[in-house]
Amino acid sequence: MKFEDRVVVVTGSTRGIGREIAHAFAREGAAAIILGRSAAAAAEVRDEFVRKGLKAESFGCDVTNPENVHEIVNKILDKYKSIDILVNNAGITKDNLLLRMSVNDWDEVMNVNLKGVFNCTRIIAKAMLKAAAKGASGRIINISSIIGIMGNVGQSNYAASKAGIIGFTKAVARELAPRQITVNAVAPGYIQTDMTARLKEDTRNAILNNVPLGRLGTATDVASVCLFLASPEADYITGQTLCVDGGMAI
Repeated sequence: MKFEDRVVVVTGSTRGIGREIAHAFAREGAAAIILGRSAAAAAEVRDEFVRKGLKAESFGCDVTNPENVHEIVNKILDKYKSIDILVNNAGITKDNLLLRMSVNDWDEVMNVNLKGVFNCTRIIAKAMLKAAAKGASGRIINISSIIGIMGNVGQSNYAASKAGIIGFTKAVARELAPRQITVNAVAPGYIQTDMTARLKEDTRNAILNNVPLGRLGTATDVASVCLFLASPEADYITGQTLCVDGGMAI
């Protein structure tokens, strides 16, 4: 139970990678705070965790709205007194070729994927800094993507947002390092999700041809790296981006 008595906030954790990250922390004893745009979906995940004997809480939260984020963070702090770990996972895609991409599609992706990370980190970092003054050490983990490193056709908005997260991670890591708060990013490659399950066989095979390990990743692969980065074993790691991609970016 590596994270007993720790509080972890995971944005976008009602399904997929975010849900598995929250579940992994809860299995290790943390109180997992499930945040999702849909309060009902977040509550469903919370209830599932609680039925398993895990500690969990849920809130509906729009990460693009700083006032809403601030309101939810205050509710978390009122109940749990601290936020030890933040995992910024919330993200969307609005894919299209550049010349066909609408301004709205660009703005929506940047607002959720990048501005959302800014909003949550800025507000929760304040609480972490107060705790650091009393000897606590915070952990911030930002979920980027291999697309933010390699780029991809039809995903200029998504690639820009995820590359922005990497730059943001490095800058904030420098700012918070004096208080022993680490900030790192995780860049997943192609992960088994509902979306990749719907891929045509030839598309799936084309992807696998570019993965040296020859398989898609799992949400557990990503969650395990997040557990490591939040653990004492990673105390001396900050400002880094760990690729969980089966070797795609080699």
